Amino acid sequence: MTTPSTAPPATTARPPERPDPLAGTGGLQGRFSVAEADLTALRDRLSHRADEAELLDLAYRIVDSPVGRLLLVAGPRGLVRVAFDSEGFSQVLAGLSERISPRLLHAPWKLDAVARELEEYFTGHRSRFEVPVDFILSSGFRLAVQRELPGIGYGETATYRELAERLENPKAVRAVGTACATNPLPVVVPCHRVLRSDGSLGGYLGGLEAKTILLELEKENAAA
Repeated sequence: MTTPSTAPPATTARPPERPDPLAGTGGLQGRFSVAEADLTALRDRLSHRADEAELLDLAYRIVDSPVGRLLLVAGPRGLVRVAFDSEGFSQVLAGLSERISPRLLHAPWKLDAVARELEEYFTGHRSRFEVPVDFILSSGFRLAVQRELPGIGYGETATYRELAERLENPKAVRAVGTACATNPLPVVVPCHRVLRSDGSLGGYLGGLEAKTILLELEKENAAA
């Protein structure tokens, strides 16, 4: 007579868990760091070739600064955009691709002069930018306001009302504020030097902390 088995019921074997390729120092980034460097070199070579073939309409570069990372974008006539990290660089580039040209590539060497002048500005060795700028993203009264901004001296400030009066449109105080808030070239075109009539900061695309840093930097170096 056969004795019934008392062994536990069989269970389906589970395959061993695979480690997360993105976790820890042995993850994907660590394993392919050399390949990433090669990819960057390849991207730069392609950008050079596109430029030589006149297929590059917009070049971009990202630089570090005391107000955070800045995205710089230039076209054939000059700098068209300076963006703060808080704006979302991918969104900014996508917008430029739609509004200006989809022929946009990472080509940092095209912005060497801009990067150098920004570094000189942030270290207190430059009070005025000389790189060419292109206001292709602005028009009408906003363009008039933005062209007037470099007239506010380094280390100085003006109010929205004073700027409206300079443009012989004293009732356009709110429109001046909008023009400053939509300035596509902050820092280089100094909308941070415009304050409210009561002396308070007002708004700023890069945030009030960034505006404060820029004003204090200029005040300190202008007095030196």
